[in-house]
Amino acid sequence: MDGLSGDPSRWTIAKNSIEGRWEMSVETFDVVVAGGGPAGSTVASLVAMQGHRVLLLEKEFFPRYQIGESLLPSTVHGVCRMLGVTEELAAQSFPVKRGGTFRWGARPEPWTFSFAVSPRMTGPTSFAYQVERSRFDEILLNNAKRKGVTVREGCSVTSVVEEGDRVTGLRYTDAEGGEHEVGARFVIDASGNKSRLFSSVGGTRDYSEFFRSLALFGYFENGKRLPEPYSGNILSVAFDSGWFWYIPLSDTLTSVGAVVRREMAEKVQGNKEEAYKALIAECPLISEYLADARRVTTGDYGELRIRKDYSYLQTTFWRPGMILVGDAACFVDPVFSSGVHLATYSALLAARSINSILAGDLDEKTALNEFEARYRREYGVFYEFLVSFYEMNVNEESYFWHAKKVTNNKHTELESFVDLVGGVSSGEAALASRIARHSAEFAAAVDDMAAGGDGDMVPMFTSHVVKQVMQEGGQVQMRAVLGEDAAPEEPVFPGGLVASPDGMKWTHHRG
Repeated sequence: MDGLSGDPSRWTIAKNSIEGRWEMSVETFDVVVAGGGPAGSTVASLVAMQGHRVLLLEKEFFPRYQIGESLLPSTVHGVCRMLGVTEELAAQSFPVKRGGTFRWGARPEPWTFSFAVSPRMTGPTSFAYQVERSRFDEILLNNAKRKGVTVREGCSVTSVVEEGDRVTGLRYTDAEGGEHEVGARFVIDASGNKSRLFSSVGGTRDYSEFFRSLALFGYFENGKRLPEPYSGNILSVAFDSGWFWYIPLSDTLTSVGAVVRREMAEKVQGNKEEAYKALIAECPLISEYLADARRVTTGDYGELRIRKDYSYLQTTFWRPGMILVGDAACFVDPVFSSGVHLATYSALLAARSINSILAGDLDEKTALNEFEARYRREYGVFYEFLVSFYEMNVNEESYFWHAKKVTNNKHTELESFVDLVGGVSSGEAALASRIARHSAEFAAAVDDMAAGGDGDMVPMFTSHVVKQVMQEGGQVQMRAVLGEDAAPEEPVFPGGLVASPDGMKWTHHRG
């Protein structure tokens, strides 16, 4: 063929001079990533930083609107520090989030927890940010470009390329409608909950009956703020029909969303404006905070949107040559703001695995089994924490809260959860008993904390579910801050792997 590019990794469309036909070009990279959100940008950057050739394909042009605004400290001070964007984030004037404030559970007054109380998050890194995702995601994508990732926006991935049982590339369509194929050692699906690719790994997407909800949300200007130093906290408020999030995105802009169970879908159907007003009117605290506010009605924030917050878990996260990260693999209820954390954490795990394989340090099965086991575990501890969180609400007269009682719920996600978190093999009844016990412990800890005043939050952080949910994020954060000075890591699983001192690869534990 004639007309080939001088770059051996890029094959342009060339005319076959003998047969007179046109053939599609095939580029090759070490890794190709579908999706430019936090998961995709993170895994692409961390692999490129090890000197590997990475292509990232994003269907939209950034900045673009995206729901999900509340971060956790492990993302800001762990993963983002590894990516090299902490100073850029600090310069954005994002509201500082020091913890969370809740009108939730048996107590009629709001209660607050602070990240600073956790021994894993003390000191100058005991905070996160509330972010406009359009700005935050663009920061991560632009950083990927600086790290050497080839980024192409306006490109929609259509299918995977397979050779035998291995995925070897992707097909995509560019903004002008041109069709392309790209080959790679590894394909990463980071294209979110609406992924077209996730089924290519095999298995099924199992939905949780416990966390099937609908959210109706919009944005307001000049809503009330919590008292300092917690003015940047997310405010979560339970009411008879469900719960509200109230997230400050700037000095004046606030994201406000009502979450109801799918069985109560009539509350968010029909005229969305009237439905939204009615839900706000049901919740006195949110009504108070919005008394002098004006709903935004123009631009990206002007639309009232409905989101299905259906929690789900893919039964397999990888196959030879292909890995699912972020929402392509799993999603859990948003009440604790775990979405971006799980996305960037899974991206870090996947990058460690890919870097180790491409360096010849580990075989694919060993490295990716570690990725999947850790990601499932992290999903599992957040799932258990959130079940415990919902168990705290004692309003038995409300259908929403009665339906959330896990001991009254005999759906199959509990069976999946047994395998998910491990350590409980005696069946659903034993698991329900365990969750009920941890829920009671958590509720008692919150009551002790509230009774002791705002500064006495130690009981909450000694409860099982909170310690579990802070454990791995704290480890990532500590390693990013201290590097090789961090204490040696222990395997999460017997005989498992540990992170290298720089956190970029896996290594065998030398205990």
